[in-house]
Amino acid sequence: MPATEKIIILADRERHSYEDIEWEQIGQVVTEISELYQAARERRLDLVLVGENRNDLNHGVAMKIRRYHGLTDIWRISHYEIAHDTREEFIDGHISTGLGTEGISKKINQVLADKELLNRYKIVGRASKMKAVARVIERIALSDISVLIIGPSGSGKELVAQAIHNASSRNRKPYVAINCGALAEGVLESELFGHERGAFTGSVAKREGLFFKAEGGTLFLDEIGETKPDTQVKLLRVLEDGTFYPVGSSNPRRADVRVVAATNRDLTEAIAEKQFREDLYFRIGVVKIILPSLMERRYDIQPLLQHFWADQKGLDYTDAALEMLMRYDWPGNVRQLKNFSARMAALKVTGLVDVRDVENFIAEQHTVSTNLPVSTGKTVEDAGHELIYRAILSLGNEIRNLRNLITAHLPSEPAVSEVRENMASVETSSSMEEMERKLIIKVLQETGGNRKEAARIMGIGERTLYRKLNKYNLN
Repeated sequence: MPATEKIIILADRERHSYEDIEWEQIGQVVTEISELYQAARERRLDLVLVGENRNDLNHGVAMKIRRYHGLTDIWRISHYEIAHDTREEFIDGHISTGLGTEGISKKINQVLADKELLNRYKIVGRASKMKAVARVIERIALSDISVLIIGPSGSGKELVAQAIHNASSRNRKPYVAINCGALAEGVLESELFGHERGAFTGSVAKREGLFFKAEGGTLFLDEIGETKPDTQVKLLRVLEDGTFYPVGSSNPRRADVRVVAATNRDLTEAIAEKQFREDLYFRIGVVKIILPSLMERRYDIQPLLQHFWADQKGLDYTDAALEMLMRYDWPGNVRQLKNFSARMAALKVTGLVDVRDVENFIAEQHTVSTNLPVSTGKTVEDAGHELIYRAILSLGNEIRNLRNLITAHLPSEPAVSEVRENMASVETSSSMEEMERKLIIKVLQETGGNRKEAARIMGIGERTLYRKLNKYNLN
């Protein structure tokens, strides 16, 4: 199948703005949503380009198109090159007509190359952050450079480590993994470096460690931030000159091993608290790969479900169930979603996963009610108001504490009374809306204007934040 058949352009009905672009050389051009649906049913679409004035391709339409193939990229055509519009999260990117036919073709080739890399490394998703991860793997795989993978638990750190090994020149040699946080320090040291017979009570025989077993290959040290200082010193030595000492031995051994480490904690904070060596941090983190949480790539939930249910041909989901899954915060990330998928595959076998199935699963996760506003009977908007209200109450407490602190150090009672009266006046005159407005301004200032991060801190959705910004004329 020619590549152009996997690309479709939903053009603006007024096509005068596209006269300089030879779209037919790029892909199939349609003007109706129904034609787009038909194409998606008939064949796998890698890329859909959407005219900038086609507002009829919205979130719901995008989800329906991706029911046929969740990894279909949807990019919007624009006159000018613009950054990603967070108001259209279902859109994967923007392509400017100013690039011309040749420039657009190059951009599309880059998009398709990113999709190929994701497929090669068995990374399921369309998120730009995951595409960036795949590009980093491609660049560093063939080197022996040390890599530190940073990401929350369940986000796929070992998948990335395995991909690095498989794409490297060491891929015919062993890949060995260990969770450093699952073992006590003495046991971990023995597992890593081996031990001699009689080195400690119960060591009735000599044992080779993982550095020996991974010779010529890759050793993945998961949760390296949980290691103790003594073990960190020995890891630093083997990383710097390739030598290590088995427990109970004075004879050095050499290891030709590439180390890929991972952590779900902030190692710079651990360094400040003297819990992690700074020199080891710089040694293992020559290249850092940062994995997002599942909620940072929530539009990958749909293709991930399809991937997990690839062998369950009769299993599907309702639109409402998918919407609920995309609103849940997934504290266990992809691992938790995989658990949900396995549960549905076991219980449903064939049929539709509906809202009740999702609610039952989430109720069993013992999450707080604010993780999924709809499960509490509240709308997303109501839940957003409640979260902001709680934040405002907290801010009010801080103001009162600050007032008490100031008045406690004032020199005279009249001055104290005056300040108290003034501050009480400010409190009573400030409406809840004004406090909410000030809170939003404060958080935006703290995040340097990063609206996505501000919404995360306040515990509300980005769309809710945009409505608040419009309401208070803060755009």
